[in-house]
Amino acid sequence: MKTMGARSFILYIFGLGFLVGLCVFLYGIVMDGGNWAMQPFNKHLTSGSQLSNGGEILDRNNVILAKSENGKRVYNADETTRRAMLHAVGDTKGYISTGIQYNYRSELSGYNLITGLASPTGKSGGSNIKLTLDSALSKLALQQLGSRNGAVAIYNYKTGEMLCMVSSPDFDPSNPPKDLDTDKTGKYEGVYLNKVLSSTYTPGSIFKLITSAAAIEAIPDLDSRTWDCNGSITIDGNKITDVAAYGKLNFKNALAKSSNVAFSQIAIELGTQKMTAAANAMGFNRSFDLDGITTSKSVYKVDGAKANELGWSGVGQYTDLTNPYHMMLMMGAIANGGTPVKPYLIDRITTQFGLTTKSGRTQTDGQFLSTATADRLKAYMRYNVASYYGDKMFPGLAVCAKTGTAEIGGGKNPNGWMVGFSSDTRTPLAFAVIVENARTGMSSAGQIASTLMISAAKTIK
Repeated sequence: MKTMGARSFILYIFGLGFLVGLCVFLYGIVMDGGNWAMQPFNKHLTSGSQLSNGGEILDRNNVILAKSENGKRVYNADETTRRAMLHAVGDTKGYISTGIQYNYRSELSGYNLITGLASPTGKSGGSNIKLTLDSALSKLALQQLGSRNGAVAIYNYKTGEMLCMVSSPDFDPSNPPKDLDTDKTGKYEGVYLNKVLSSTYTPGSIFKLITSAAAIEAIPDLDSRTWDCNGSITIDGNKITDVAAYGKLNFKNALAKSSNVAFSQIAIELGTQKMTAAANAMGFNRSFDLDGITTSKSVYKVDGAKANELGWSGVGQYTDLTNPYHMMLMMGAIANGGTPVKPYLIDRITTQFGLTTKSGRTQTDGQFLSTATADRLKAYMRYNVASYYGDKMFPGLAVCAKTGTAEIGGGKNPNGWMVGFSSDTRTPLAFAVIVENARTGMSSAGQIASTLMISAAKTIK
């Protein structure tokens, strides 16, 4: 009897192990079956690359960006368009891990749980993916960047549709340079990185919008206060400088003239807790999601910072880091009264039989700001453009914006930023533009933003 009991117990253990293994296997098929199917040993699909046989990728105007012909992945006929759409579409080998061809490779290949990669014809029949991006607008963005590196992001802050997502440096996916992975000059540094989604930069003066939001909520007499700017201020033996001696400044002029002297004092007055709370509320120190693709975190960390360091953080220096996608989303939040509409990239995914398996839709994200704070911030940003940058930059769009010139050290020129949005409800566009090593934000990112916003507005009206 003891022997029978021991054998039964062993069989019970084996049976239990089998059931657990089966459950794990089935779970794996459901969750990762598409990825398994797309492994390199499936030569008819991958030919040693990410994807050879698959559906089409199209822009919002049905311009074909990528498709398969004769077992090979081919791209748009125009080289500049191919380069502009590279980081959104992805490369053939799958090195750009945030691209559509990598993240939606099972859909493009036609994988499903019932038939796997098979179809009634016996061949793979992948789905087509239509994006919300405008390839013509993206091409213009890349042309405006020229030989400079950086990132450009524009979206409709009412619907959530991403219209432009361009990153540089880039390369032609139809004819990759032979030295792409061996170049030692730094020409292709970060080329596989979509800088809109996966990079972080020192923000410079665009961070003053976060300091402004904190000040609006914590300083009751903010609009009646003034700050004396003599060109610099010394805090704990550390000098914080301005471009010029601006004299006596009220708050809206301190923001418009981007006074480091004023904003460093404001940050110190607010203190670590209030500055951190405002930054966290507005999306710092957490990631966001664009159709399943995770973004890098913007970072604001001032725990243990000295007074001068806190001052520097309030003007967008110290250890502050910002992600371009997050900055664009923040602009959408301010435009929408404090609550952003969540951006989306995929308009729809359609099978070869015409069945839509995924479609984009308008969704709100978590609240960044109170409506009252967002409205005051919007008014200040509108004043920036109307009184300092000039409405001629954005004719008829009533743009609200902030520039930034971010010092990055190492003997390099500063990075140039401009972030903002159109407050005209007929053209609900929010944007973030950064140009690396550009000297000033106005002369670099500002000019790109101007050209693209004018062009993008025409596609909406």
